[in-house]
Amino acid sequence: MKSVVITGCLGFIGMHVVRACLSKGWRVYGIDKQTYAANRHGDLFLFCEGLDLQYLSLEFADICELKDIPNCDYIINIAAETHVGNSIIDSTDFIQSNINGVKNLLDIIRRKLNNVQSKPILLHFSTDEVYGDIAEGSFTEESPLNPSNPYSASKASADMLIKAWARTYGLNYLILRPANNYGPYQYPEKLIPLVVKLLQQGKKVRLHDEGEPFRSWLHAADTAQAVVKIVESGVVNEIFNVEGGFEQKNKDTVRKIINSYYNSSYDIEYEDMDSLLELSYKRAGQDVRYSVDDTKLRNLGWKPEKAFDEEIDSIVEYYKHHFRW
Repeated sequence: MKSVVITGCLGFIGMHVVRACLSKGWRVYGIDKQTYAANRHGDLFLFCEGLDLQYLSLEFADICELKDIPNCDYIINIAAETHVGNSIIDSTDFIQSNINGVKNLLDIIRRKLNNVQSKPILLHFSTDEVYGDIAEGSFTEESPLNPSNPYSASKASADMLIKAWARTYGLNYLILRPANNYGPYQYPEKLIPLVVKLLQQGKKVRLHDEGEPFRSWLHAADTAQAVVKIVESGVVNEIFNVEGGFEQKNKDTVRKIINSYYNSSYDIEYEDMDSLLELSYKRAGQDVRYSVDDTKLRNLGWKPEKAFDEEIDSIVEYYKHHFRW
């Protein structure tokens, strides 16, 4: 039986990873700071209903302030500040959590004694945004990092710290760089729950750069299964892109959300969405397209099981009935 510590366990992706690990029969020690974007711990218990919750323990703490972590096989670090717009307004919390928090975890691992068991492997959640944007083609794990905003710069910085600690101190690591995740339990600053919330309030949907930028979409359950596949493979000191192979313009995503919101009784074309959209906003540092090649992960036997066009109706329906301030 594997034992894992999962930071950010009450966050959107964190909850899916907790569920995936418990489904494998692993022991999970969850740590969460309970920021504004965190779900309630009761939501986690509900989401994991039917699984053996005796294998789940929770601690409410900031990764920047931790002094130690329980002995385990892996520390899966998902705790982070993640909203690009917030990072542009004020990057202070991003530097603290995404850089200093990772350094603290690395030092905790470095100080771990080897007399009881081997030091844990750090499996760190990065992002495809560390590569910057690309008009055509896809980035591989060997592509240079070229972040475009404070959020992605903080994640790229953490990646560099991890590789430096591995070389200097011999720590084992894994870095995951996933595409744009979607699914239930996401805070409504992200596109799908935000659009649903705005439609409920009768407000216009503000699309940056007229909705022309492309984004790749990956269900959080598929991301969680990527974590399981990598852990079970036994590989160490590797970086893995996770994408899933589905991309579309932001305006196409919003059109599908709107159609789902209105029960798909009719198909709203772009020219019919004027009353629902605000297209005048230009965001500083806007990336036009993200795309990463996840062949390396697929060679381990992983592949996505969720298709965006098959999932969007149920996801929109979920957010219609789960309003968050």
